[in-house]
Amino acid sequence: MPELPEVEITRQGFAQPLAGAQVKAVELGKPLRWPLGVEPASLVGAQLGLAERRGKYIWLPLADRGGLLLHLGMSGSLSLDQSRVPLGVHDHFALHTTGGSLRLHDPRRFGAVVWSPSLDENPARKLLVGLGAEPFDPQLSGDTLHAAWRGRRVAVKQALLAGDAVVGAGNIYACEALFLAGIHPALPAGRLSKARCTRLLAALRQVLGRALELGGSTLRDFRSAHGVNGNYQGEALVYGREGQACPQCGGAVRRIVQAQRSTYFCPACQKR
Repeated sequence: MPELPEVEITRQGFAQPLAGAQVKAVELGKPLRWPLGVEPASLVGAQLGLAERRGKYIWLPLADRGGLLLHLGMSGSLSLDQSRVPLGVHDHFALHTTGGSLRLHDPRRFGAVVWSPSLDENPARKLLVGLGAEPFDPQLSGDTLHAAWRGRRVAVKQALLAGDAVVGAGNIYACEALFLAGIHPALPAGRLSKARCTRLLAALRQVLGRALELGGSTLRDFRSAHGVNGNYQGEALVYGREGQACPQCGGAVRRIVQAQRSTYFCPACQKR
């Protein structure tokens, strides 16, 4: 699933090229999980603003006409090009503009493009209200993370994936951050001290920052808006390395399943 680095790389790929462009046409393919919520023809002529990101959502403002909230789902990608070829079998939305055509390709159809009058009104507000802090927000600290998780019995790996305290830690990045912080993935989130929360937040920022530098991770479907693969997966220290040597202690990396997701960790380096 595309996570924060992949979504941010996608946003960067089309935000500037489309800023100030005018909508020429909107095409819809097979239905996605939520309807667009507005007649496509009503968006023609609207001027695009600068795309923003909140968690794994991208907000594409339309001057005087609200905006579009986009989500890549499990396997989606957004591409920007200058052609206007017909929608393919897995292309479910295309926004044709004077700056190029933005197309959502999603084989599993869990992605979404939803119109909203503003970010502060439904449906955008309803979709975004439960999101935690952005990981690089200077107001987020180990103390605030500790307070958000106080009393929670759920495993810290699952607390990270929930995204209600801090967004952006997808499965790969949660595994990697917990490894760098030396924290066992099954440790209840409420048992982390302030010091360990501070260490975990620093590790998460390090991992996400490096993933952004490398264009995100491509395991199956992710491509940037210009069709480029991410390369972070090649630098992963524990993710996908079951049975291989831990880069810190030389012991074997283990895999367990938590909430139907694979978790990779080093039992020797990551203590409860």
